[in-house]
Amino acid sequence: MTLVGNVKDKCAILVDDMADTCGTLAKAANTLREHGASSIVALVTHGIFSGNALKTLNDCDALSRVVATNTVPFSEKRKRCPKLEEIDVSPTLAEACRRTHNGESVSFLFSHAPME
Repeated sequence: MTLVGNVKDKCAILVDDMADTCGTLAKAANTLREHGASSIVALVTHGIFSGNALKTLNDCDALSRVVATNTVPFSEKRKRCPKLEEIDVSPTLAEACRRTHNGESVSFLFSHAPME
């Protein structure tokens, strides 16, 4: 794995579209830690968390938090991995559906997403 840039004493944020077995997340977090990142957080759109993913996350001391949207249910898995956090995107998806149905701009949501 190749790191570009200086992360020494910085909070590093890993962004990915999907976390399945979490091997890549753990490897990236360990690489960042080896290069001096002070804290490492992962943000993922779809948290699949299959196979040994929870063990991989729990065993990865470099990674402090994994924040995923609720596009894939994982509330039961959160009980077994305290690093997992969930963001509810249902209001944003509902608003996108409403806007599409009514012929309104969906791109408006990029700067005005509903927040709770």
